[in-house]
Amino acid sequence: MHRFSRLTTTLAAAAALAFATPMPAHATAIGSTPVRTFEYSVGGMTMKVPTGCMFTHIIRGNGRKITYQNAGVDCAFVAALGSGFCNWRIDFSYADTNNRTYRTSRGQTHNECKIDPMRNNAPQTLPRYGKACAHLYVNGVRRVSQCHHITK
Repeated sequence: MHRFSRLTTTLAAAAALAFATPMPAHATAIGSTPVRTFEYSVGGMTMKVPTGCMFTHIIRGNGRKITYQNAGVDCAFVAALGSGFCNWRIDFSYADTNNRTYRTSRGQTHNECKIDPMRNNAPQTLPRYGKACAHLYVNGVRRVSQCHHITK
């Protein structure tokens, strides 16, 4: 009897999903890339970013229309106790299907040190399909990138 009621519930849920009113298509992409350990110099001091940080890039939208875009770093364990990222900026770039970059939104360089740098980008409609990427620069050097494909 217990199996029968579980089967009935499963079938009812499946039927409800199958006959539900279709929602407009929306796309969301979330991806994270590990930040590799690196050292850099600030004001004569050597700074080290240990393992344990992830660079995450989020896009929401529909087709070529981006309604929300954000990128930032989250650190855990020992990395969360460090001084963070100094002289950082986050850029967003857009490339066509032939991998040719046609637009870059350069972020402001932040001179302070921050353990969790983050940036939002303005909503926009892209002129072409291709890919959207976020890039983290620390002390003028690109350290990590994360991309999403924008397709039909």
